[in-house]
Amino acid sequence: MAIMDLSSLNNLNLDAGSIFLLAITICAFLIPVVVILPPVGLQKGDALLQTHTKAGVEGARSNLKNQFSAEEHAPADGKPPRVHSLVVYPVKSCRGIELARSRVLPSGLQFDRLFMFAQLKSPFPVAVDSTDAEKSQHKWEFVTQRQFSRLANVTVDLWLPDEMKLRKQSMRSDEAFLILRFPWKEDGWRGLFATIAAKLGRGRAAEPEIEVLLPVDFPSAAEIKEKGYTFENVKIWKETINALNMENELPDELRRYLGVSNKLALFRVDPEQLREVYRCAPSEEEAGYQPVTGFQDAYPLHLMNLSSVQKFSSEVPKDDDLKELDVLRFRPNIILSGAPAYDEETWKQIRLKPGSSSLYNDVSFHVSCRTVRCKMPNVDQESGLRHPREPDKSLRAQRAVDEGAPLMGCLGMQLTPLFDPSLGEDRAAWIAVGMTIDVEERGNHVYIKQ
Repeated sequence: MAIMDLSSLNNLNLDAGSIFLLAITICAFLIPVVVILPPVGLQKGDALLQTHTKAGVEGARSNLKNQFSAEEHAPADGKPPRVHSLVVYPVKSCRGIELARSRVLPSGLQFDRLFMFAQLKSPFPVAVDSTDAEKSQHKWEFVTQRQFSRLANVTVDLWLPDEMKLRKQSMRSDEAFLILRFPWKEDGWRGLFATIAAKLGRGRAAEPEIEVLLPVDFPSAAEIKEKGYTFENVKIWKETINALNMENELPDELRRYLGVSNKLALFRVDPEQLREVYRCAPSEEEAGYQPVTGFQDAYPLHLMNLSSVQKFSSEVPKDDDLKELDVLRFRPNIILSGAPAYDEETWKQIRLKPGSSSLYNDVSFHVSCRTVRCKMPNVDQESGLRHPREPDKSLRAQRAVDEGAPLMGCLGMQLTPLFDPSLGEDRAAWIAVGMTIDVEERGNHVYIKQ
């Protein structure tokens, strides 16, 4: 093997100018490559783009971008109130998805509150004379932004099969999927690389995140066995229901991100074991079927009137952490415009008519009761930060208006869908932005506690 001596090295003429020129040449070649093909990993949504379309109304197309304009949402002479926006929350207490239209089922809007997080809790305190079995008994209890405000930062994408895309791929499928995403950054060089990759792939403001892919449809018995899912009891408020535990789909990073010290699970509502709704809901004879719901707090749907939110917001003290009351803090499904403030609290039955959405038929709802608020609206749905006082303090002071819920603030109304008896078991309808509201019956509301 020949040995390169000093004179040979001198012949290479690798002076500083040559090295600089070589570096510039390499960068000039690499920069376009990085821009066109950034060195980032594929996201789960990238694969779904070939066969599915992401549901929802986003950004400049959102109907909620003008929600703070009193003039645009004030009542107009001779014009009925109208549906301004629709929102579903496929995973309870995570970020919602704004829609232009939605299917209405007996349990509420399609895709609403199909999943729910729960933590495994031990009985505490326990009686002195409790047995060892009683002391060691654990149970699943649902969790929301009330305990873990960072759930507001868990975004949910709904991907629906697109017939045109599937046809191009010579495929057939009716499967829909959810993608859960939450911020997560490792320490050290891994975190640095993830940050660079996120910004290259999704823009300067992007941050590293972890994704979880979930099928929307309830799994078959074979899939449940294959995936290792189990049916277990889970408590939601004062009710205990049997649902499908899919905890093995969750990365441990999510538990740590949320700050959950106990074991964390994700439950899927069983469509064969929905919760029956009583209290203020119409009876089975009145509704033509037994009202039911999934993982909603109490009733199938929740309605908010923008004029009411604006009126109440004007009475809430503002500070650097609370400048406006976003209607999404109150987790509504149907958001109205053009009704007088608090007029909805006199409604007992309403009918949504086609209005500008002439493709749809009338849909009726029983206005079951007021929505009694907890401290959850204190959480900013954009940042996931909880305000220490508001609007909970003002709700209790200004909106304790229901004799059935003394000292509790109320804002919004709970709805139960009503269906034409001729539909039989095929109870379903469509509602859409632009539909108008006809108030068919008015009356007084008295909340009945669980």
